[in-house]
Amino acid sequence: MKIDINKLAEHFARTPFQVETVYHAVQKPGDAEWQMSSPFPGFIFPLCGKARFQFEDTPYLAKMGSIIHGGANMSLDKKVVGNAKWEYILVLYKIVAPEPEGMTLSEAHFELQVGESPCLIELLHRLHQVYRQPGGIMSFHVERLFCDILDEMFFCARNQTNGGAQALFEQVAAYIHEHYSESLTIPSLAAQSGVNKNRVAYVFYKYAGMGPGDYILQYRLKRAQELLMVSRAPLRELAQAVGFNDPFYLSKAFKKQFGISPSEFRKQFINNTC
Repeated sequence: MKIDINKLAEHFARTPFQVETVYHAVQKPGDAEWQMSSPFPGFIFPLCGKARFQFEDTPYLAKMGSIIHGGANMSLDKKVVGNAKWEYILVLYKIVAPEPEGMTLSEAHFELQVGESPCLIELLHRLHQVYRQPGGIMSFHVERLFCDILDEMFFCARNQTNGGAQALFEQVAAYIHEHYSESLTIPSLAAQSGVNKNRVAYVFYKYAGMGPGDYILQYRLKRAQELLMVSRAPLRELAQAVGFNDPFYLSKAFKKQFGISPSEFRKQFINNTC
């Protein structure tokens, strides 16, 4: 079935639930089985390989970059396809209060496309490790981690529908280019784009080869270099114009990047253009 990611996120925000089981499994190529699904709804998070699922006659191909949600007590056919092992983490959860109108999660099966997310994979492994540890504090941590997983999952799915990771990188980079003279932080960039800070960091490492903090620094230094070519303003004014509160920090970063201080660069440029 088709699912609106915004409505799904809103439904989870208004639905009390708790983690019932976290299960990590590996199956061989060709393994197949028919069964009824669990009495609880849950998410199947593929880690490696591919498997064909069929919930109530609706087929899904579970693989990296996709997540399958299965309802409770449903007819389920499953077969591992391809030559690779099928590895996944299954998270079952229990609805602990009546759900808001509009959706019944225990009766819903659907697929989400989330793309590559190292952050999501890391959170899933942490959830599985913490789930196996006893104690009330660990139980609390399980619930928090699952909420973090849902948060990452919703953001990744939304970004896929909006053009994916590259579109997010281009959006944030364009915002930096326009607002570089202002105070910028990674959390503020994430909030402005409607994603979490781990997602912002991921797309910058993927498409710029560096973190967003380094990207901001290098962009500001390039703008400072351009201003030095056309302006005789004091370094303090120039620093503020490109987003540096401290002219000494600008001078230090500029020399590290270009091998020459701002004042020396300005003199060299003026001498070369005379």
